[in-house]
Amino acid sequence: MRTNIMRRRAVAIAAALVAAAGLITAATAATPTAAPQATAAPQASAAPQTAGNVVLDWFGYAGRELNQAAVGRNQPPRARLEQAMVQGAVYDAVNAITRDYQPYISAPPAKRWYSQAAAAATAAYRVLVALLPYRQAAIRPLYDKSLADIPAGAAKNGGIGVGVEAANAMLAARQNDGRDGPRNPVLSATVGQWRPTPPKFAVTDTAWIADVRPFLITDPRQLRTSGPNTLESAAYAGEFNETKAYGAADSTVRTPEQTNIALYWNDAPWAQILASLATSQRLSLADTARMLAMVMLAGADAEITVVNEKNYWNSWRPITAIQEAAYDGNPATTPDPDWTPLIETPGFPEFPAGHTTGSGAIVRTLQNFFGTDRMQFSAFNPATGTTRNFTSFSQALQEVIDSRVWGGIHWRRADVVGAQLGTSIAQIEAERYFKPLEHS
Repeated sequence: MRTNIMRRRAVAIAAALVAAAGLITAATAATPTAAPQATAAPQASAAPQTAGNVVLDWFGYAGRELNQAAVGRNQPPRARLEQAMVQGAVYDAVNAITRDYQPYISAPPAKRWYSQAAAAATAAYRVLVALLPYRQAAIRPLYDKSLADIPAGAAKNGGIGVGVEAANAMLAARQNDGRDGPRNPVLSATVGQWRPTPPKFAVTDTAWIADVRPFLITDPRQLRTSGPNTLESAAYAGEFNETKAYGAADSTVRTPEQTNIALYWNDAPWAQILASLATSQRLSLADTARMLAMVMLAGADAEITVVNEKNYWNSWRPITAIQEAAYDGNPATTPDPDWTPLIETPGFPEFPAGHTTGSGAIVRTLQNFFGTDRMQFSAFNPATGTTRNFTSFSQALQEVIDSRVWGGIHWRRADVVGAQLGTSIAQIEAERYFKPLEHS
């Protein structure tokens, strides 16, 4: 029996590494600057919109465009870095007019009567088309519509000029920041180390994100964690057995509510939540710009830091660990060669969890922005067709932590440490950035 298991493991590892090598070769063979295939021009109504809040309009436009492009490149997390650039520029443009808080990068000269809407739309548009030049023809009508709603005159022209300067400052600041760097994932057949997983043996092209210059912190290595539980430990056996039982595709202990939570947060509706908060809390255009910049910049550094951690620890996913538990040296773990998770496993290492790192950064940023954890909000997730209601930001974060275990793609320690990591980044942001200015 042991000989058969070893043979099966060797075949599985060989298949995974061969499949992954093919994917990496195909990815590197492509022209790095080639744009994804263009799609039909977007309709303005397809993005989240709020009457009178052009900042939210462009948050929706940019999110859709950047996510679509990042998925086309097999780099979904890339969108978080680039949307941080958009929202940072929008904030600087609007804040240059209101002069209420510290600028993120720059404070272009502006009169208080300049149009904030023109400044916001221009900053967003300029950064977005610089990032996705092949989409300019599709994005330009959205910009023209934003400007058409603003009365002609000096206020509009002044706002446009401020938006141009804020966008240029952001683009200059992020030149040669490490995006599309040369780093490739490390594939390993060593027990405990990550390798691509069935059914697709996918390798997501995101290892380079670890080397991108952060937006807020000095160096992601300054937040290095103590890593996952050791394979021989009782703590590892405990989290192994929890995920094995609750995260299995055919779990008999996971409740329907837990299944819904796992699926709901797999495609986390944070963009909808942010838009609904701006609306329900009646945020001004300037406060909306500040909230979104704070959230997206903290989220970008969360992405950079978690990928740096994932590359450093390079730990295997539950599907590999559970199927190959005969080799982990822990008598309290039992292999199941046929075990599969509820959610398909992503194509990168396990520790720490990216979802909880990003969500931890978002939640702490929102707590800091609103000055409270208690907040009623809800969000509909079209991926599951369900709406969930919350009474606090921390309630949402706890659901995200649980969801990755119940989905079968993480151990609990990875989820908890990820949330702590994101929280730390948001705290650094609160201590160093977006401080109110004292007016004489």
